[in-house]
Amino acid sequence: MKTPFVTNRQLQEITAVYPTPFHLYDERGIRDCARRIRAAFSWNPGFREYFAVKATPNPQILKLLREEGCGVDCSSLTELMMSDRCGFAGPEIMFSSNDTPAEEFRLADRLGATINLDDLTHVDYLYHTLGRIPETISCRYNPGGVFQLGASQEGFQVMDNPGQAKYGMTRPQLTEAFTRLRDLGAKEFGIHAFLASNTLSNDYYPALARILFTTAVELQRETGCHIGFINLSGGVGIPYRPDQPANDIAVIGEGVRQAYEEILVPAGMGDVALCTEMGRFLLGPYGCLVTRVLHQKHTYKEYIGVDACAANLMRPAIYGAYHHITVMGKEDAPCDHVYDVTGSLCENNDKFAVDRALPQIDIGDLLVIHDTGAHGFAMGYQYNGKLRSAELLLQPDGQVRLIRRAETPDDYFATMVW
Repeated sequence: MKTPFVTNRQLQEITAVYPTPFHLYDERGIRDCARRIRAAFSWNPGFREYFAVKATPNPQILKLLREEGCGVDCSSLTELMMSDRCGFAGPEIMFSSNDTPAEEFRLADRLGATINLDDLTHVDYLYHTLGRIPETISCRYNPGGVFQLGASQEGFQVMDNPGQAKYGMTRPQLTEAFTRLRDLGAKEFGIHAFLASNTLSNDYYPALARILFTTAVELQRETGCHIGFINLSGGVGIPYRPDQPANDIAVIGEGVRQAYEEILVPAGMGDVALCTEMGRFLLGPYGCLVTRVLHQKHTYKEYIGVDACAANLMRPAIYGAYHHITVMGKEDAPCDHVYDVTGSLCENNDKFAVDRALPQIDIGDLLVIHDTGAHGFAMGYQYNGKLRSAELLLQPDGQVRLIRRAETPDDYFATMVW
């Protein structure tokens, strides 16, 4: 079973002040996870975690992570602007985007961000946009084919399809890009790749590291470019289902260290700094969507209607993703009822759970929908005129702080021309 990081008593007090639905984050859990990541890679002096802003774009969360030594990975103009306002600057910002408008490259350069180019054609596009190439630059690599990792000790298999992904350069393009960038003035180079999403295997990062480390050695020999950093990106997953084991970041860090010692150090590249972009791993388990039961419906199935909807959490609707649900106050009750838990959108896929075994649910019950800390609020939208909810931060002392107010109808109408 999954245990919420907030108690029923706490939620009763919170909902007396802040109406549901809302996203709630656990500050203690976030800080602890950031420290575990840093400790796992402390053997690499230049290591930095670049939190993927797209996962949880909240200024208070970003400031919290900056206090823990994290940088930010941005992929848009507004993410760059938000990071700047939160105090991130220069090498604390990684800018990884695709099909990038010129104004976004200009802002990234003005902020001193490390630009991570997605395509060979972007080399000349960036040069013409800025009139130069920054001295420090990165390129995204896509090895193509199907990436497959055999069953790990946990019994899971990792598979994804880089060859069908729109991101990154081929291996020959990587050599051409490094050579062209070098000739245009770049002096410090980085490599980035992302091969699989939400992996539940301690072997994923070490396997990716071996691919990138080997590629880095080849590139440095081929082009003479100094590779100063390698970005392992994201992909380290979280167990959404209660019967899935969690990744062990200490074991993952040790696996990457072994690959580093075997491949980079003998090649004279023991000065390479490592980067990660763990949006989901860093925030996912430390956020939840809190919603209240409004209705029960008894037709061909048993339905529980809540005051949240897919506009607050769209992953179940668009991916069929599983998010565990706890009925607060009934944590130890038997799960002897089967429900569909639904929102109010005029779409039949607006369901947080389908045929889910849960305790008996009554109108007025509070439900905690787990693991929404990443790609939860961030993917919200206003379809059906729905308004985005508030975001709250549960502090280590038990107090709750509002870190984003709920939208109002005035917000919804603000951009309309009558």
